[in-house]
Amino acid sequence: MKKSIINFFSCIVLLLLASCDSERMDEINPHQPFVASLNILQPSLTFYEQSGELLATWVFEKGYTGAVLIGFDHVVLYGYQLQHADILQLSSGEKVKSIDVGLGITNGYYDEDTSQLFLTNGKTNELISYTEKGELKKKVRLRNYPMSMAASKDYLYVINYKDTVLSVVHKENLEVINEWPVSTSSQGLYVSYEHQELWVGGHGIGNKPNKFVRVYNLSTGQLNREFTLPLMPIAFSKADEDIIVSSHGSNTIYRVAADGDILWQQEIGANPFAVAQIQDKLVVAGYDDHTLYFIDDGEVQKQVKTREGPFQLLVRGDSH
Repeated sequence: MKKSIINFFSCIVLLLLASCDSERMDEINPHQPFVASLNILQPSLTFYEQSGELLATWVFEKGYTGAVLIGFDHVVLYGYQLQHADILQLSSGEKVKSIDVGLGITNGYYDEDTSQLFLTNGKTNELISYTEKGELKKKVRLRNYPMSMAASKDYLYVINYKDTVLSVVHKENLEVINEWPVSTSSQGLYVSYEHQELWVGGHGIGNKPNKFVRVYNLSTGQLNREFTLPLMPIAFSKADEDIIVSSHGSNTIYRVAADGDILWQQEIGANPFAVAQIQDKLVVAGYDDHTLYFIDDGEVQKQVKTREGPFQLLVRGDSH
């Protein structure tokens, strides 16, 4: 009888250890630059070198819909239908903290200047700030369905997707200091520090898909100009002095000068939801064809099949 009890508890211990081990992901070398694809149809993070070689695959049981790097060694993962956001350490592959954020998280942004993590909630219509360790700081109520975020030195710019308002929020005290009119279903933001401008993309609504990128004065919110990049320009990335724009409605990637002149355009992928720059390579995620495209000078150099539904790209540069 005593031996049976010992065997029983030994099995329990082994099961607990196995459960703990299953939560540990592959370690990511802290000196390794990468581009990581968050895949939402097969929940996972797939890590790649600049060349497109696979470094590691993290497979999740939870349905994460967004991720953001915190500093150099941590990533926070969240989901619209998830009560908690999780912080994982890249170098160990271990979960270090779970944050009770509530259902409805639509986006995340980490601000290096203030070492703050910002999350938007589309159910409560709130912007929430946390320390980089995941400790709650403040909340502020915005308009309907806050989502896209970008930052300048002092302010955070937040698009309220189901509204016609962009909220300008002071990063330190989390007070709304201004509201600018924008088109409904706006999505995607890019801050041009050199020209003190804010670029805004969007989906459009109903049978009127958006085909414009609108450029606003970063200080006043005045519309400076707009130019056509059809259809549905929703994602931006910086490339040297230019801006890369992904128009997912036409499967087209544009390289655009600051004044809006198109330097080159290329039809790439199926439903390109995300675009990012790693060193001298441009990476585009094709959501419907589950493919990452590695591009140099406007030409596809490599195509890599990833897990299904690549939705977001994270880039970590060289640590030296």
